[in-house]
Amino acid sequence: MQLHYSVRGAVWVIIYLLFILAPLFALLTGSFAPTPRDFWGEFAVAIGYSGLAMMGLQFGLTARFRYVTKPWGEDVIYHFHRRISLVAISLVILHVVILFALRPQRLAMLNFLEASWRASFGALSIYALIALVVMALWRTKLNISYETWHLAHIVLAVVAIGAGLLHMVGFGRYLVDPWKQALWVGLTIFWIGLLIYVRIVKPLFMLRRPYRVVEVRKERGDTWTLAMQPDGHSGLRFRPGQFAWLTIWGSPFKITGHPFSLSSSAAVMDGRVEMSIRNLGDFTTAIQKVPVGRRVYLDGPYGAFTIGAPADMHVLIAGGIGVTPMMSMIRTLADRGDKRPVILLYASKDWESITFREDLETLEARLNLTIVHVLQNPPTEWTGERSYITAEMFKRHLSPPYADHEYFICGPDVMMDAIEEALKELGVPLSKYHSERYSFV
Repeated sequence: MQLHYSVRGAVWVIIYLLFILAPLFALLTGSFAPTPRDFWGEFAVAIGYSGLAMMGLQFGLTARFRYVTKPWGEDVIYHFHRRISLVAISLVILHVVILFALRPQRLAMLNFLEASWRASFGALSIYALIALVVMALWRTKLNISYETWHLAHIVLAVVAIGAGLLHMVGFGRYLVDPWKQALWVGLTIFWIGLLIYVRIVKPLFMLRRPYRVVEVRKERGDTWTLAMQPDGHSGLRFRPGQFAWLTIWGSPFKITGHPFSLSSSAAVMDGRVEMSIRNLGDFTTAIQKVPVGRRVYLDGPYGAFTIGAPADMHVLIAGGIGVTPMMSMIRTLADRGDKRPVILLYASKDWESITFREDLETLEARLNLTIVHVLQNPPTEWTGERSYITAEMFKRHLSPPYADHEYFICGPDVMMDAIEEALKELGVPLSKYHSERYSFV
């Protein structure tokens, strides 16, 4: 199975590169307008074309095609989307900087009142890209809500790409050949098709498969569990550790859905699913107010953060609400009667805020489960682990060879970075540990 995913992943990487490089190869062949350019002028145009192609493909990266994302996991794809966006925007801005450096008088093209329409569209694309970067990198500091940011992100991306295409058509030096024109027309239709799929086709499928909230249950740690039952269909089949996008207020055509891990057992066959969501002061504050009977929509399952490969022991490492996918794994293993040892190292602020504390104690009797609580602020009588999870802590609770176990890590980024370094120190290869970073923005 792992080899199958590796081959599939390599194929999609090649396809992605072909989409990025096709406009560049087209630029280097065929006919040109007669006006000559030096090397730097041609280089500036080349990186501009590549940056525009990258930006167009961003619609595909966020389209949530399971067959495409399965080899890596949706969280990896979204983090790649964020990083490659910065690369694409850097290429486009460098394209502009080089052209302005070659001919400073081109700076007048940034003035909408004096520039030609083709230059104005280029300037509009650049301004939209700058706004995209500012809002993405400083959303929290600017106190912009996730919903507002998401809507603005989509609008600015469409404006940036649309204006960039019109700018390219206006300066048609490299679009003399009909086949080059057909290439860009095809790419544009493909990008529009991806947008239509994400915003119209996929929501239509979701609209036909609603869920009903059947329970809203309070957990420790200011966390609430939403239990949902499929309404008129068999429900989704998921693997333990996966997540889904949840839409509560409004229809699936609403711009913003929110990703949450599934915390229920994947072995339950009646279609009921649960999500356990901590109050983090944003959209999550309203979870406790969701009325029973409310119609909601799920898009999923997604993610490669799931038990699959054979291992002598599963080591689950959670911080805070990062325990949610671990609960799905533990509950599933218990329902399946799996006898392999499982150890959960669970970092929490204090004893009273340990989400699922009583549920975990009950599950200890149903499978070979060892729970190690690590408290940042333990009570005075505490004799267990405290502070942070370290390599020395692994040595105290795990049996060597450490590379024989399978590790799952979910929690705050700082904690996950430290744990990944600790596992490297113990000689655990990258293929034996899996991380899920649940911040997609």
